[in-house]
Amino acid sequence: MLKNTLWGRSSGVKNGLATSLAAVLMALSLSGCGSTPEDEFGGMAPDKLYADAKEEAADGNYENAIKRLEKVEARASGTMLAQQAQLDLAYAYYKTGEKAQALAKLERFIRLHPTSPAVDYAMYLQGLVNFNDDLGLFGRVARQDLAERDQQAARDAYESFKQLSTRFPTSKYTADAKLRMNYIVNSLASGEVHVARYYLRRGAYLAAANRAQQALTDYRSSPAIEEALYIMVRAYDKLGLTPLRDDAERVLKQSFPNSPYLAGGVKAADKPWWQLW
Repeated sequence: MLKNTLWGRSSGVKNGLATSLAAVLMALSLSGCGSTPEDEFGGMAPDKLYADAKEEAADGNYENAIKRLEKVEARASGTMLAQQAQLDLAYAYYKTGEKAQALAKLERFIRLHPTSPAVDYAMYLQGLVNFNDDLGLFGRVARQDLAERDQQAARDAYESFKQLSTRFPTSKYTADAKLRMNYIVNSLASGEVHVARYYLRRGAYLAAANRAQQALTDYRSSPAIEEALYIMVRAYDKLGLTPLRDDAERVLKQSFPNSPYLAGGVKAADKPWWQLW
């Protein structure tokens, strides 16, 4: 009887210890799950963080700058410092090749702060992010230019620069924006002519004539229309559309009396961009 009583008590103690141990383990588990990584910038004031970020950016360490600027934006929310951090973040994203993040940051800034004195800069930077003519080694070797790539980014850049020059004609960024707009127009025109040239080589004469006509209609002041007119002459001739051919040739002679295309030759640059020999 005594043995049974002691065993019963022993079992109760064991069960109690097991329950306590399980509770401790559960508490430790929950404590582990609830812990968060230590903030390496904990306790640092936003202005100090911003100053450090500017130093990192000045040294070209944009990844380190981004970490600090993100903290500044969060901690100084609703202040001018936070707005400045947003613009600096956009630029840092741009410099690290994070185009989508840069554009998202700029679009948000323009939407939330339409009266900010820095809106002109935001629009200018928005254009710069899309206006990226760094072709890299392959592009330089292959003689590819901006006209032969996807034109959507160029159009987006043009719209940003156009908004800037329209809304802020006296901005210190407007003069450069206008130069870039001119470049973009010529690039877009060259892109249309590039496609027309491709169709002409492939014997798709109607498509060639149509793309060349599109370039002539949309980009009348671009140097690329010289070749566009030449392509129209060639394409209409192949299609047997003599009146249209003669009209295009007449405009070519009037607009470009010294054009090498009138001599019956195609410029050396007419070779495909990928042909290296």
